[in-house]
Amino acid sequence: MTTHNEKKLKILIVASEVIPFAKTGGLADVAGALPKALLHKNPHLEVAVVMPKYRTIPDGKWSLKTRISGLAVPMGMGEVYCDVLEGSTANGRAKVYFIQNHRYFDRDQLYGTSEGDFGDNAERFAFFSKAVLEMLQAIDWIPDILHCNDWQTGLVPLYLKKFYKGNPELKGKYAGVRTLFTIHNLAYQGLFPKWVLPMTGIGWEEFRADRLEFYDQVNYLKSGLVYSDALSTVSDAYAHEIQTPELGNGLDGVLRDRGEDLYGIVNGVDYEDWDPATDKDIPQQYSAHTVEKKEASKKLLLSGQNLPYQEAVPVFGIVSRLSDQKGLDLLAEIIEPFLSMDVRFVVLGTGDQRYHYLLEGMRSRFPDKLGVNFKFDNRLAKLIYAGSDFFLMPSRFEPCGLGQLISLKFGTIPVVRKTGGLADTIEDMSSDGKRGTGFVFENYKSAELLTVLRRAVETFGQPKIWKPLVQRAMTQDFSWDASAEKYLELYRLILGKP
Repeated sequence: MTTHNEKKLKILIVASEVIPFAKTGGLADVAGALPKALLHKNPHLEVAVVMPKYRTIPDGKWSLKTRISGLAVPMGMGEVYCDVLEGSTANGRAKVYFIQNHRYFDRDQLYGTSEGDFGDNAERFAFFSKAVLEMLQAIDWIPDILHCNDWQTGLVPLYLKKFYKGNPELKGKYAGVRTLFTIHNLAYQGLFPKWVLPMTGIGWEEFRADRLEFYDQVNYLKSGLVYSDALSTVSDAYAHEIQTPELGNGLDGVLRDRGEDLYGIVNGVDYEDWDPATDKDIPQQYSAHTVEKKEASKKLLLSGQNLPYQEAVPVFGIVSRLSDQKGLDLLAEIIEPFLSMDVRFVVLGTGDQRYHYLLEGMRSRFPDKLGVNFKFDNRLAKLIYAGSDFFLMPSRFEPCGLGQLISLKFGTIPVVRKTGGLADTIEDMSSDGKRGTGFVFENYKSAELLTVLRRAVETFGQPKIWKPLVQRAMTQDFSWDASAEKYLELYRLILGKP
């Protein structure tokens, strides 16, 4: 139930990438979808987003207007200036602010090139974090909740507490602001040499093991973990996994210390973008009641890959970064016996060169079974979701994962490892075929992956089990509604804490 006070709740989502403006990964999907979902749950909220103004965001396309010119941002080596531009999300209900500084953000890529990360990322995102807080008083809009995301915003909670909350010149403006810090992938931490600290304006007293110091480096993500009022990550299972040495990436001790303040909230799927019943990028729309129409997508997919179509032969699809994290090392070990089965396999993605070479070699050996596409192509991705029978995600770790949720909606059965968000969202099919939404293996071993692939192929050949499984998958609800409600509950909890 919405209270009178909650109607006035102001939330600012701070992120380095937001769809539809800029994207490299799942963070952008969340930062773009969450504002819309929050406003759908409670139209009386005030929700805004702030991100850097990259070169890839043309002013004209998004009708951006200059809100502030020449905003001074105090940094360690003096003031740096920026403009603040204003636009809105696609539905026009949430404002989006853009921090524009040409020296830092007028580049073709967000974080680096194929040669590696930009050498000044520490400076770029320290400036962005400080500029966000300066912007708020300049536009006279102080939020109740600052919802920060990933290492690029990790200094925001520290700056807030050190320079804004207790600053007498600001007359308590920031006193009521609370912070939530969301970890989308703990493997990316924003690690920099300690000599960057003076540039940030943060004193050496923060360079301690219980604050920013991490093996004699500065860790921006650790700043977010230490200084935020509450922490969240993108699934329950991942919230537990990152508190272990195996998946804690050196920060498991910090996360265990803050265990009572750490929450897992699974990402949702925006079904306006991902729904085979309305998708114009597939040859024939279909639903759980007309699942036989899915076959048109399968035929088109295989035709485009120069692979022969046979109704009785299952198609496996993968849309992924080709890396060890995504389980490509397991797949590499069993790809020959896998392709020796009566299957088709379509791969879309880019990544480590050794997997490019491996897949190219396998395609030459199994030209009627394997299609390989080293690129990103959204239309082909949708065709793989719609035209495959199985969607493969054998990840070493997976904080949440969206691929398995999208594939469920498209009636494409996920084959996943029991980790992170995959464990939270996919139930292994029962032996009688009456329960479950996919095929799950537990231990990170190639033999277990091959066993579960064989089980999947066998099930595909049993129509009495297969069709109910597909319909069950398609009726799962992983919309943003439930996730948005959990975020609202967490915001209320944070505001209620002393």
